[in-house]
Amino acid sequence: MTVPDAFFVPAGVSSNGHERVTATEHTVSLWAPTMQHGAPPSALLVRALERVDAREDTRISRVAVDILGPVPVADIEIRAWTERPGANIELVVAELWADGTSGVARAVARGSAWRMRTTPTEDVAQSGDPVMQPVSDGVDNTFGGLWASGYLDAVAFKFLTELGAPGPGQVWARPKPALVHGESMTPLERLFSIADIANGIGAKLPIDEWTFLNTDLTVHVFRVPQGEWIGVSAETSTGPDGIAMCAGTLSDELGPVGRIAQTVLVRRRS
Repeated sequence: MTVPDAFFVPAGVSSNGHERVTATEHTVSLWAPTMQHGAPPSALLVRALERVDAREDTRISRVAVDILGPVPVADIEIRAWTERPGANIELVVAELWADGTSGVARAVARGSAWRMRTTPTEDVAQSGDPVMQPVSDGVDNTFGGLWASGYLDAVAFKFLTELGAPGPGQVWARPKPALVHGESMTPLERLFSIADIANGIGAKLPIDEWTFLNTDLTVHVFRVPQGEWIGVSAETSTGPDGIAMCAGTLSDELGPVGRIAQTVLVRRRS
């Protein structure tokens, strides 16, 4: 059976009027074949957050995603609403729902975003983060072994550093499938289809000895990204009690566009 060239395919509308999509094999996580990598559902949440009560004079400035449980490679229902309307600042919320093991639907991921009214500030625009080396300096690479997964196989990578090397891990990445079949990605959908790889790119622990699963991601976007390639510069700090934090910078080919932070659960493989 041919897998559609998309992370999700439309699946109609639920009985309560919410949009449904079906996850494809391109979403599969490296941690289990039945669960999605965090990036596709994060991008799907951003798609909903951008669309709910959309206004042309606003854009998303910060997104916080909480993964409430394993997001299954299955049918997903999308719910979204405006939590706090406002002329200059709005809070919008979206959830992804799926059937649980008992057959009862539950929320498996939630995203909230501050959406702000835009105004021209080109004359004072600047970034506090360094510019990454260009995409042309990156080395083509594919993940294999324990790193192999449907999602990672669906992304093109150009590595600027080796995995586990000292200092921040750095890579350029580009999703090959569409987010939803038949649609073109918005710039922020593209950004979030990659952002969640940060804890893997910044990892210092060998994957054959450790698992490091993030439970969330928070991204502040000060500039809308341009182009196809997303740069990730990230490093994970691990505490003494099985909890870690990944922090990094997200870029496009013009320079930094935002920062990301993730909470990471670290466990030794038995």
